[in-house]
Amino acid sequence: MFFVAAGMFTVSDAQAMHISEGILPFNWAALWFAVAAPFVAAGLFQLAKRSKTDLSFKPLVGLMAAAIFIISCMPIPVPTAGTCSHPCGTGMSAILLGPWISVLVAAVALLIQALFLAHGGLSTWGANIVSMGVLGSFTGYAIFKVLRSVRINMAVAGFTAGLFADWATYAGTSAILASGIKGDAPFMPLFWKILISFMPTQLPLGILEGAMTAGMIVLLYKKRPDLLEKMHVITTGERQEAKG
Repeated sequence: MFFVAAGMFTVSDAQAMHISEGILPFNWAALWFAVAAPFVAAGLFQLAKRSKTDLSFKPLVGLMAAAIFIISCMPIPVPTAGTCSHPCGTGMSAILLGPWISVLVAAVALLIQALFLAHGGLSTWGANIVSMGVLGSFTGYAIFKVLRSVRINMAVAGFTAGLFADWATYAGTSAILASGIKGDAPFMPLFWKILISFMPTQLPLGILEGAMTAGMIVLLYKKRPDLLEKMHVITTGERQEAKG
């Protein structure tokens, strides 16, 4: 909770986290709500389905949502981009819960932040779900699965997934901002300006998030491989290898 309190006192209205309230025109804000909606709906469906066969699954999702909320409440202002850099945590949640439920977890964390901490906004909730939830979750999940399928070790796979989940989020944020505020100007020059403005903060934050993701996955692999098997992160054979 220290980081939540710190975020409350260090973020000003002018430098709200995520994509700020009101920065996107109505038509673009509505578009991103439409894009995000089916992913959130699929996450709710997956949550209901998995909770029927595993009573401990909902508490686990709640715990992960709290973790994502706290992780993404560590802002570093980026004045030239109209938003802030911060860790996301969606690579880790996607690996552990699956990408669809990870989108739902991100959506809940973003909504609470918008309502109570003035981080992001309600009008830009859909856009923030797409950048942090959808792009971050599916990028991290896909990279982890591909690397594990070719027998890359858990630490490297977790690090790479966390790293690129974070960077994909900010590439997406740059594209969403550029498309919404460019007016009649060309898209690509503005996109590159926004993306480059993120680099001084987001390049090291991505590395930090990769290390954090790898650390969590490796810790669970060594201490609780049964949980990773239960969450379909590893197979029964891999669990036996971890115990051996």
